[in-house]
Amino acid sequence: MSHKAIQIDEEDNIATVTSDTQDNEEVEVLSPEGKVIIKTKSLDSIPFGHKIALQNLKKGDKVVKYGEVIGVASKDIRIGEWIHINNLESSTVPASNLGKGEAA
Repeated sequence: MSHKAIQIDEEDNIATVTSDTQDNEEVEVLSPEGKVIIKTKSLDSIPFGHKIALQNLKKGDKVVKYGEVIGVASKDIRIGEWIHINNLESSTVPASNLGKGEAA
């Protein structure tokens, strides 16, 4: 069975999965027009509604959803990885600075 993910804007480098996706399952990513733009394997178990990487990202790269930057990669991310707090950081208030007196 192939799972689906939706790219909201053509500039997005992530997509939203439309069902719970287990590690190593195939994911078809649909463009905003509904066409399959890539097929990849999920590298993690990704819960419904969460984000999957559409391209390899380096630490510090901008993460784009809805055509807008929603944060930066806090470490290198591979295509098919779950984008979540373990690898995504706010570009406004970096979580890595919390507790160090540097986030404000």
